[in-house]
Amino acid sequence: MALIRFLERPKLEKPLLIEGLPGIGNVGKLAAEHLIDELSAKRFVEICSGHFPPQVVVESGLLRMVSNSLYYTKAPSVKGNRRGRWKDLIILTGDYQGLTPEGQYELSSEIIDLVKGLGVKRIYTLGGYGTQRLVDHPSVLGAATSPALVKEAAKYSVVFSDEPKGGIIGASGLLLGLGAVHGLEGTCLMGETSGYLADPKSARAVLDVLTRMLNLHIGFSKLEEKAHEMDQITAKMLEMGKRATETIPRAEDLGYIG
Repeated sequence: MALIRFLERPKLEKPLLIEGLPGIGNVGKLAAEHLIDELSAKRFVEICSGHFPPQVVVESGLLRMVSNSLYYTKAPSVKGNRRGRWKDLIILTGDYQGLTPEGQYELSSEIIDLVKGLGVKRIYTLGGYGTQRLVDHPSVLGAATSPALVKEAAKYSVVFSDEPKGGIIGASGLLLGLGAVHGLEGTCLMGETSGYLADPKSARAVLDVLTRMLNLHIGFSKLEEKAHEMDQITAKMLEMGKRATETIPRAEDLGYIG
């Protein structure tokens, strides 16, 4: 069972849950953390669990338990929400997902119970879709709990198909699946990514869709800076790989070896 600690008990109105935990390309985590920064969201719940790795995090010499956290932002931070379907946002991110299938189910179930108690009726989960190749212009794939939500997201160029073939593994899928059992609706947004490195470019693509769907207005300059830095790192790695390949002797050069 998870240890859930409230740091604050805000009064939330019609809240949405947005999940972005570590995963393929760290797409969801990067997106969630950018939202938290841009909306000045406030941490109000800490979740610790025996299903996380047995370690602590050290930051500037200070240690803390590995955890997941919930952040909230009230309606005044969210501009242009004219539809009245929601007012406040809850953002879930953290250090790890559960290490085992049992841990994934238990943590997802406890998070569903927690946010349902806070009034959440809709969930958006954010993650990466691994392509095992570099992607310059990531598409965003989707999955949803109802045809109406599929139709809604498709208006924003979200691609719906039978991908991923193996289904959505981890919290991004389970929160929606278990949430639907409890009467919550939701959509998963997955940005294409190689999966080899953290991918802020894919996180930017996912957030571009999400912010348009929710009519949020945030800046992207910090995420774009990270994407530029990652492009430079990738270019250097490709160049090093190319040089290494060029130094491997050709078969005809090895003819002297008996």
